[in-house]
Amino acid sequence: MKKNVLIIATLLLSASALAQSFDDYFYNKTMRFDYIHAGNQTTEYYYFNRLKEEPFYAGSKVNLIDKNEYGDQMFKIIDVSSGKEIYSRGFCTLFNEWQTTEEAEQTSRAYPESVSFPYPKKTSRIELYARNAQMGFDKKFTYTIDPDSYFVEKFIPTYETFEVMYTGNPSKRVDIVLIPEGYSASQRAKFEEACTFFAEEFFKYSPFKENRNRFNIVAVWAPSQDQGVTIPGEHVWKRTATGANFYTFDSERYQTISDFQKLRDIAAHAPYDYIYVLSNTQKYGGGGIYNFYGISAAHHPALTGKVYVHEFGHLMLGLGDEYVGGVSYNEFYPVNREPWEPNLTTLVNFDQKVWKGMLDAKTPIPTPSTKEYANQLGVFEGGGYVSNGVYRPRQECLMNQITRSDTFCPVCQKAINDMIDFLTK
Repeated sequence: MKKNVLIIATLLLSASALAQSFDDYFYNKTMRFDYIHAGNQTTEYYYFNRLKEEPFYAGSKVNLIDKNEYGDQMFKIIDVSSGKEIYSRGFCTLFNEWQTTEEAEQTSRAYPESVSFPYPKKTSRIELYARNAQMGFDKKFTYTIDPDSYFVEKFIPTYETFEVMYTGNPSKRVDIVLIPEGYSASQRAKFEEACTFFAEEFFKYSPFKENRNRFNIVAVWAPSQDQGVTIPGEHVWKRTATGANFYTFDSERYQTISDFQKLRDIAAHAPYDYIYVLSNTQKYGGGGIYNFYGISAAHHPALTGKVYVHEFGHLMLGLGDEYVGGVSYNEFYPVNREPWEPNLTTLVNFDQKVWKGMLDAKTPIPTPSTKEYANQLGVFEGGGYVSNGVYRPRQECLMNQITRSDTFCPVCQKAINDMIDFLTK
C-alpha cells in the first residue's frame, strides 16, 4: 500500500513539474518569428523580417518538445541563460515543395514564412533547421530574441471572430481557425454557413468523429474586395483576403497561398493550432502543408468533406499523398531515402516505421495489389506521386484517391490519434 502511495505521489510531482515548466519560461501568449525563405533547387537561405506578439496561445503547455521529428524543417527555441531547449516543432513549407520543380533549376525565388511559439519570458535563441540528404537536420539560421524589445510588433485587432464549435480549454484541445478566401463583405452569411458545414463534414470521418470533443473551431471574418478566387490558368484574377491561387506549380487543382505572413496576421485574431482556409469556389482543389496551413474549395457539390479531411491529414501531421501522378514535382521522394511521412516508405529503412509492427506476420513485403489483400494492411507499391519505388499501407485510403475511399487506413488513423494525444494531453 505504501509503495502504491509513493508511486502516485511521484507521478503527481512529475506532472506538476512538467506543468510548471511552461510558466517558468513562457507567458500565455504567442510570439511570431517572420522570415524570408529563399534560394533555388540547390541553395537555401533565411532572412529575418520581424517579431510579432499575438494575444493567444492555444498549444499544449505540457508537450513543448517535438518528439515526432516530422517535416522538412524544424525550429527550436533555446533559453540563452541555461542553454536548455524549451520548445520545438517540425514543419514544412511551400518553398521546399517549389525546390523540387523545374523552375527551381532555372531561377531563385523567395517566400514570406513564419513560425510561432509561446512568448518567452527571458532572452532566447531561435534555431532553424533543414533536413539533409541523410534525413537528419542541419542548423541553417539562428537569431537571438529579446522579448522585452520595443521592436516586437504589437497585435492590432482588425477583424471579428465567431465560434463554430467550442468544447473546452484551448491548451487541451486541437484548435482550428477557419479563414475566408474570396468572400466579399456582403457574403458573411455564406461564410458562416460554410464554417458550419466544415464542422459537420469534418467529424463524419474517423478518427476525427470519435475525438470531436477534443476539438475547438473558431472563425475569423476577413472579407475580400472581390468574390471568388484567382485561377491563373483561366485568366481569372481576384483581390482577396489571403491571395490564394489555383495552378500552383502548373498543377490545376493545387490551391495555395504564397504569403504565409499575411495569412498569419488574419489567424492571430483567434487561438489556433492549425489554420484552414475556406475558398469561395466550386472548383475542385486545395492543398495542405504540415504545420503550415490547409485550404480547399468550400462549395464543391460532392467532395468537399473528403477534401477537408484529406488536406487536414497533410496539415496536422504531414501524411503523404498515396496517389500516383497529378503534380509537377521531380523526385519528391528519392527512392534511396526513407520518407519521414508515417504512411509512406521506400523500404530503405522500413524497420523504423511504426507501420511495420502493425502488419500481420504472414503479410508479404512488398504486398501484391490483389483481391486477397484488398482490405488488408500491407506494403503496396505506388504512392508519393510515382508508380514505382514508393509504397503505401493499404490499397485504398483517404490519402489516396478520395473518390474510391471513405476511410483512413489503420496507419494513418494511428498517426492522427497519436497527434491528437500529443496536442491535448
